[in-house]
Amino acid sequence: MSLGVEPTTLSAPQPGAPSGDATGGGSSPAGTVEVPWRHRDLLDVDVLTWPEIERVMVTTDSMKEVLARPIAKVPALRGRSVTILFYEASTRTRVSFEVAAKNLSADVVNIAASSSSVTKGESLVDTIRTVQALGAQMLVMRHATSGAPYLAAEHFAGSVLNGGDGWHAHPTQALLDLYTMRERLPNGSLAGRKVVILGDSLHSRVARSNIWTLTAAGADLWLCGPATLMRGFEAWAGRGAAAGRRFHVTTDVDAALRDADVVMALRIQRERMASGLLPSLREYAARYGLTQERLRSAKPEAIVMHPGPMNEGVEIAADVATDPRAVITDQVTNGVAVRMALLYLLAGTLPPTGEAHHG
Repeated sequence: MSLGVEPTTLSAPQPGAPSGDATGGGSSPAGTVEVPWRHRDLLDVDVLTWPEIERVMVTTDSMKEVLARPIAKVPALRGRSVTILFYEASTRTRVSFEVAAKNLSADVVNIAASSSSVTKGESLVDTIRTVQALGAQMLVMRHATSGAPYLAAEHFAGSVLNGGDGWHAHPTQALLDLYTMRERLPNGSLAGRKVVILGDSLHSRVARSNIWTLTAAGADLWLCGPATLMRGFEAWAGRGAAAGRRFHVTTDVDAALRDADVVMALRIQRERMASGLLPSLREYAARYGLTQERLRSAKPEAIVMHPGPMNEGVEIAADVATDPRAVITDQVTNGVAVRMALLYLLAGTLPPTGEAHHG
């Protein structure tokens, strides 16, 4: 693909072009073949094969080259209409998608459900039909109900990109996390690397999507948290994410962090207190908060991650969040590049601009 040099047009990805190796970042080795992109929508990462994940990583490399330019803009999506429809409050993800689409020269419309006809009782399907009638070709959607983007994809003729649905999935976050890890780890490989996800996995769409990508990458994945916030994950770990890709589940924070290469803290959602799943935030911080003392159990060069927003002093100490080993701002920056890559790949499955758009 030409995006790393001088992209001037958007065309459907073609098989046979150079692709990347198994590392996040780096040039494409000779003799490899880029897999064709076959997905009109991206609703979760569980539909992606490993070669397709690699293709996202390599395309992200090209997008990072674009972002490094004095003017970080290319005409790859010129003439495309991207609608960002969020039914939940968001800063990082919503703005990241908007910046990504505008960097690709797309026409962007932002809709917040709180200020739309949804407040008057309009259904999701009616909203989807309305934005399509207004010319939307690509839809980025976040919804509090798990599965809502799947319903949207059934009624939308263009591409749907899931920006997070309920507790179910957050595919772009998992892919940007994977890219950030590969960018920072020696040799860019997660094979055999111990990755710890610490916190509330039960209510985390980030954890669920990361299980798929990290086990596919060959990581030694550990999920750790209070027993009340790990329900069901023991059975999933025993069964394996897919193709027997096992991971570990534990309530023992010391065992989880021992010799870890990557530690990702998850946000503790304060609303969980009312449901009785946690006795208090203070007790959670004392037993499971990521502190400098606990981090000493990990490898000295271990990287620290957080999907944001953070509750400093609860799931992560303030001095850990600002530690030189923390790559939290890198996650934000890489999120733009990953979302540019996905918008570009999905747009390649749509009819060329100017042609009739059929469902």
